[in-house]
Amino acid sequence: MDTTLRDGEQTTGVSFNDSEKLSVTRLLLQDVKVDRVEIASARVSNGEFNAVKRITEWARKDGFIDKIEILGFVDGMESLNWINDAGGRVVNLLCKGSLKHLVGQLRKTPEQHFAEIKEFTENASKLGIKVNVYLEDWSNGMRSSQEYVLDMMDHLSEAKIDRYMLPDTLGILNPEEAYAFCKQMIDRYPNLNFDFHAHNDYDLAVANVVGALRAGIRCFHTTVNGLGERAGNAPLSSVIAVVRDQMKMNTSVDEKKLNKISRLVETFSGIRIPANKPLIGEYVFTQCSGVHADGDNKDKLYRNDLIPERFGRQTSYALGKTSGKSNITMNLETLGLSLDPESLKKVTQKVIDLGDSKETVTIDDLPFIVADVLKSKSISNRIKIQYYVISLSKGLKPSASIKIDIDDENYQANSEGDGQYDAFMNALKKIYLKLNKPFPQLLDYSVSIPPGGRTDALVETVITWRLNREFKTRGLETDQTTAAIVATEKMLNVIENGYS
Repeated sequence: MDTTLRDGEQTTGVSFNDSEKLSVTRLLLQDVKVDRVEIASARVSNGEFNAVKRITEWARKDGFIDKIEILGFVDGMESLNWINDAGGRVVNLLCKGSLKHLVGQLRKTPEQHFAEIKEFTENASKLGIKVNVYLEDWSNGMRSSQEYVLDMMDHLSEAKIDRYMLPDTLGILNPEEAYAFCKQMIDRYPNLNFDFHAHNDYDLAVANVVGALRAGIRCFHTTVNGLGERAGNAPLSSVIAVVRDQMKMNTSVDEKKLNKISRLVETFSGIRIPANKPLIGEYVFTQCSGVHADGDNKDKLYRNDLIPERFGRQTSYALGKTSGKSNITMNLETLGLSLDPESLKKVTQKVIDLGDSKETVTIDDLPFIVADVLKSKSISNRIKIQYYVISLSKGLKPSASIKIDIDDENYQANSEGDGQYDAFMNALKKIYLKLNKPFPQLLDYSVSIPPGGRTDALVETVITWRLNREFKTRGLETDQTTAAIVATEKMLNVIENGYS
């Protein structure tokens, strides 16, 4: 069960609108093929209600309505009426799974709480709504108030409850405890359905899922990219790979779609995926060492079972001070270039020198490095941005006037935009449209500014483009917009020289 749109949305600063929630839900169920999706919390806001309504209307038409779940609360009929009015058919009821939470937050006795839960399930049944229950803070309950937890389960085991969901709410468990506590529940209640819900405070969420699976749990909760409160939840992609490779178990999930859903949620949430995040990070299928590239080239010696193609990715070979001739050769082959041994040696040394200077080198820089080192005129800056004037005034839309040279021919254009760089790009697109030349899609725009508060510090802008393939270009200047324009000029020359 994926809870990106409910528990994941509890990440600080993250809020999905109704269109985004619908898009993520459809992709998770139709493409990724998770079994269930928790999409919202009842009674949060009018926007949340509208989002749930849109999703349930789609789910009913496409046969997914029983896979759509909504968090509800022990509040009489309020959550049930909200969910029913929004078209929901499954409620995940938040109950207290530890005596400390029950007494400290609800100020109720166990008997009062159990009676209210039973009343809730009966009312839900009358509305045709299926009930699952979260035993909130269950992990602490098993540590410090097991008698309460088991008493609660004894009372609820005969109620109209479909699944009992066991959360490590504060991420306190280790894999041995996860195994022992889950096994205790399964052994005592063999006929009940249990889910395990891991949090990542000690960076043990995935390991704890393994412990729960070893104990016999057959449903686990995840979020895309590990979103969630504090340190987040168990990441969908990591858990799926571990279940298949380490546990030798199967799921319905299509691994090739994991990268797609991760990028979509990254865009909607605004939370960037760390470059080294397993399976979905930018660099996790990138070999940097020349020794590794050489080994892969000879017999795929530096690959494990996490083959990138499984996850809709591909292996790449980084360029930097640890690069060897094998790295350079494999990147040149991707671009359709070949060099004699002496030239390859010179280009390799240049890449190493740039790496020593902390310069970022990408595959798309290679043609220009080759041209510079070998003094070749066949690879050149055929497009030059001769000048640009960008205007930013309060109360007026930003505007740009630009002049560019393409093979020594001059072209000019003016335009407005929502920002300075947008105005520049709109003017540039005018020129390219008039010339009927291909123009790439801008996929990502990343700005890095060194810490320390210096206003004259160098700004690095890295832009990701797509035209036939994805590629990146980089600009380094003291001004963010100027850095972006430098990166854009590089992009134009990548395309003009036929390396896109």
